[in-house]
Amino acid sequence: MDHGSVHAQQQHDSTAHPVPWAAVRQATLHCLTGCAIGEVLGMVIGTSLGLHDGATVALAVALAFFFGYALTVRVVRRAGLPLRHAVRVALAADTVSILVMEIVDNAVMLGVPGAMEAGIASALFWLSLAGALAVAFVITLPVNRALMSRGRGHAVVHRVH
Repeated sequence: MDHGSVHAQQQHDSTAHPVPWAAVRQATLHCLTGCAIGEVLGMVIGTSLGLHDGATVALAVALAFFFGYALTVRVVRRAGLPLRHAVRVALAADTVSILVMEIVDNAVMLGVPGAMEAGIASALFWLSLAGALAVAFVITLPVNRALMSRGRGHAVVHRVH
């Protein structure tokens, strides 16, 4: 499916259609996987290097977007899309979901007293990070359902996959 077809399909699907929660959960887990890889890597690198909280969060967010998009590009490339179109699909499919996940995840991490300073050998660091990712998953579920119900977000991937 070329970019024009994807865009035309998005316009056609602009009205809301119910999406099963199982499909929403699967899409959100896909997003969480990429976010978690980047988030954990960024937090571990930033914390290990003793970076300021802002720099650590920025690194974690950048890596979360990178890995989140990379996973989607990989999936849609297997469906036969050229790289350029696969990147466009990934941007359309994942941007809002990753953004919400990263805002929530990092807000939780910053909100847990001592979590960012605890160091990677600390249970506080790992429990806070796991909890932050879990909260981000729960908050992102209804966001993804609303997007998918309107033919946006991860629904774009389903049209080309």
